Amino acid sequence: MKVILINGSPRKNWNTHTLLMEAENGAKAAGAETELFHLYDLDFKDCRSCFACKLRGNKTEGVCAINDGLRPVYEKIMDADGLIIGSPVYYGNLTGETISFINRLLFPTMHYENDGIRLVKKPKRCGLIVTMNVREDALGQTGYRERFDGVAGMLGNFLGSGETLYSCDTYQFTDYGKYYAGMFDERHKAEHRASQFPIDRKNAFELGRRIAGEK
Repeated sequence: MKVILINGSPRKNWNTHTLLMEAENGAKAAGAETELFHLYDLDFKDCRSCFACKLRGNKTEGVCAINDGLRPVYEKIMDADGLIIGSPVYYGNLTGETISFINRLLFPTMHYENDGIRLVKKPKRCGLIVTMNVREDALGQTGYRERFDGVAGMLGNFLGSGETLYSCDTYQFTDYGKYYAGMFDERHKAEHRASQFPIDRKNAFELGRRIAGEK
């Protein structure tokens, strides 16, 4: 059992990365071998519409043909049993790096034929961890739940199965007084982090166990 984890945040050891590490611990506890990649450490761009993956008789094997920083990551994902992607929300969406990563991950796994999706040889359990400032009770009002559950559903449709874990109302700074952040109640943020983030970490751990196949 092999699980690949992808950090789509530029920050390390903060909200998204912390939850990914918890998920990694959960996967390891279930007996999986794991590997975590930081997208912001890799040299890559979005899909170039070269359509090499759509050529008849192509040899891409469901992996993007562009030979850049993502190529070895995609090859490991295709050989893995599970995939967990984490991203903060930037202006209502996943980070640009995360979106580009997903575009190039999924596009080669389908073709333009009537039978639609060309399933990967090894189906994968997929998880999407999304961290954000938005409070949980506003997920529906913002459209975030529909949007990100849709991304997880797309991962599932193309690769095997997918689920979403949300971490809301996150703590962005260690000192809110240093930033133009008056719209936030620092005391509330600190209290919420103290009470809710440990729960989010536990949920991420359990997500890792499920992705690794432990029921």
